[in-house]
Amino acid sequence: MPEAQSKKVTISLPEDLLRFADAKAAERKTSRSAMISELLVELRASEQDALAREGYRFYADEARAFADSSSQASAEAWCDDPSR
Repeated sequence: MPEAQSKKVTISLPEDLLRFADAKAAERKTSRSAMISELLVELRASEQDALAREGYRFYADEARAFADSSSQASAEAWCDDPSR
């Protein structure tokens, strides 16, 4: 996957977070910018996963409710006993 074009920005961080970011970047042998970018990518992915899970739960509940509400009609259409 091609790397996205980077844009230079200026941000302000508390000193302790800056030291932490620099230490983590040094551990990973990367730049501060790359470290912060990686963390933001991970945060975005985490939020997208959470939204997907929420959507799957919603649609699972909807499907279950539909199945429950239509089981009698389905059983009648198939000439089957819905209580089985």
